[in-house]
Amino acid sequence: MKEYLSHSEKETEEIGAEFARTLSPGSVIAMYGGLGAGKTCFVRGLARGLGLDAHVSSPTFTIVNEYPGEHELIHFDLYRLSSPDELFDIGWEDYLNRGAICAVEWSENVQDAFFGDEITVKIEKISDTERRITVC
Repeated sequence: MKEYLSHSEKETEEIGAEFARTLSPGSVIAMYGGLGAGKTCFVRGLARGLGLDAHVSSPTFTIVNEYPGEHELIHFDLYRLSSPDELFDIGWEDYLNRGAICAVEWSENVQDAFFGDEITVKIEKISDTERRITVC
């Protein structure tokens, strides 16, 4: 387990970029944290750390954003899903089989969709600007 303390959005992105360098193809990151915790900010850092030149935004309404590149990143926002079945209906296993890095916001909504080998990232809002980021 590794813990970080971020004092700004920029620092959260930097932590995400640093973390990205430890990932391998097929990594699944299950992200947890309330509204405004900084999950999408962390994913922006992941994309940059993976060498992707992409405008990362929350896929709240589309559910999935794909960022192609040498290290493909697939960004899920499962806020609007209420069961793992809904995730499987959109092709969850197909995404996993592509070998891309998958970053999953609101993982708590689909706990049963994970296979036990995911990396957990918890982002806790401490204040308006501070976040505790725990990776395990």
